[in-house]
Amino acid sequence: MRTPKKSTRRTASAPLGRPGDDAIWPRVTRELADDLAVDALARDRAGKAPFDEVARLQEAGLPALLTAPGPSGRGADWHTACGVVREISAADGSIGELLAHHCVLSWTSRFLGPGPGTAATDLPARTVDGAWLLAGAVEPGPAGLDLTPAGGGAYVLDGRRAFASGVTVADRLVVGARCTETGDLLLVLVDPAHPAVFTEPYAERVGQRLAGAGTVAFDRVPVAAADVLGALPTDEHAVSPYATLAPLALRLLLVHVGLGIAEGALAEARDISRAGQAGPPPVAGAGRPDGAVEPGPGDDPYLLLAYGELATAAHTAATVVERATDALAHGLLAEGDLGVEERADIAVLVAAAETVANRAAMDITTRILELVDQAPPPGGDRTVTGTAADPHGSAPGGPGFDRFWRNVRALTAPVSPDHRLRDIGDHYLHGTHARLTLLA
Repeated sequence: MRTPKKSTRRTASAPLGRPGDDAIWPRVTRELADDLAVDALARDRAGKAPFDEVARLQEAGLPALLTAPGPSGRGADWHTACGVVREISAADGSIGELLAHHCVLSWTSRFLGPGPGTAATDLPARTVDGAWLLAGAVEPGPAGLDLTPAGGGAYVLDGRRAFASGVTVADRLVVGARCTETGDLLLVLVDPAHPAVFTEPYAERVGQRLAGAGTVAFDRVPVAAADVLGALPTDEHAVSPYATLAPLALRLLLVHVGLGIAEGALAEARDISRAGQAGPPPVAGAGRPDGAVEPGPGDDPYLLLAYGELATAAHTAATVVERATDALAHGLLAEGDLGVEERADIAVLVAAAETVANRAAMDITTRILELVDQAPPPGGDRTVTGTAADPHGSAPGGPGFDRFWRNVRALTAPVSPDHRLRDIGDHYLHGTHARLTLLA
C-alpha cells in the first residue's frame, strides 16, 4: 500500500563551504565517519530508513558542502567532494551512495542551464539555503514520467518510477520527465512532502540497505515554472560536451563509494587480524636448538601475502580512480570550453576507473571473509555471517563483514565491465567517441 511521503525537513547548523572553512572539512568528515562506523553493523541489520543518519549529515554540514561551488563561495570543489564521499563510504557505503547522488544532482542546473521555456534557477544556492538533501534521477525511467503543461510555464507531473538512493529521506526530488505536448525531456524539482507524492521504500535489498532507495508515484503533482531546472537534449548534436559530464560525474562518484567500501573493509579486517594474532613477543632460543627467534603469531607468511595482494589491489585502484578524478575536475573547470576530444578522454578514464576499482572492491570484500575467519579476536566467539556465495548463510567470517561484500555487490551489479572495456578498446583502437548524451 502506498503511503504519502513524510516531511524530513531539517536545518543546517551553519552556512558552510566558504573557502576559509576548507581546513575543517577533513576533520569534520573523519569525525562523522568514525561516528557512523561505530554502529554501522547494527544499522545495516536493522535496515531502517536513514533518517537518523541524514540528521547526522546535516548536523555536520555535509549536504551543504557537497553542492556545486558558486560565486558565494559555498560548495566544494570536485576533489573535496570525492574525498568526502569516499571517506564516508569507508564507514557506511549506503550513506556514501546517498551523498554521491545528492552531490551530482546539485550540479544539474549548472550542467543544463535554462532550456527553451524554462526558468533560470540556481539549484546549489537553493539547496544550501533550504538545507535540502537531494535525491532523484535525470532519466525518466522505463515507464516514464509525464509533464502536462498547466500554463505560465508550470506543469503537472504524473507517473511512477524507481530510484536507487535517497527518496525515502530526501527534502527535494530532482526528476526527469517528458512533456506530453512537445515531447521535450525536462528536469524538474519536486517536494516529496506534497500529499500527491507517494513513496514505497524497498522492503529488502541484498546490499546498500540504508541508501534510502524506493519507488515514487506522482499523482498530478503541480510543478511551478521556477522548479523547471532545464531541458535534457537527447540528440548528440544538440548537447554540449560539458553537459554530458553529468552521467560521468555520477559514475565516478559511485566508483569512489565502492572503493571507499573496499578500503573500509580492508582496514577493519586488518584490525581484526591484528587482534587475533596478539600474543607474547617471540623469545630468542625458545624451542629452537640453534637459539634462533621463533616466528611470532603475526608472521604467518600466507596471511602477509594475502594482505600484500589486497593492499596492492586497493592502491592500484586508487591510482586509476585519482587519475579519472583529476581529469573530470579539469573538465568541470573548463565548462563551455570543454571540447569533444577532451570529454571523450574523460569518459575513457572514468570507464577504466569503474572497471579496475569495481573488480578490486569485489575481490577485496570477498577475500577478507576468509582472512578475518583465520584470526578471530582472542577469547571471543566468531560472529556468524555469510559468504560471497551465500551472503545470508552461516559460514563464519568475522563480525558483520558480509555487509561489505553485499554493499559492493549491490553497487557494482548494474555496471557491465565488458561494456566498459569494449568502449575503452574502441576508443584506443579506432579513436571512437562515445555518443554525447545525458542519459547514460
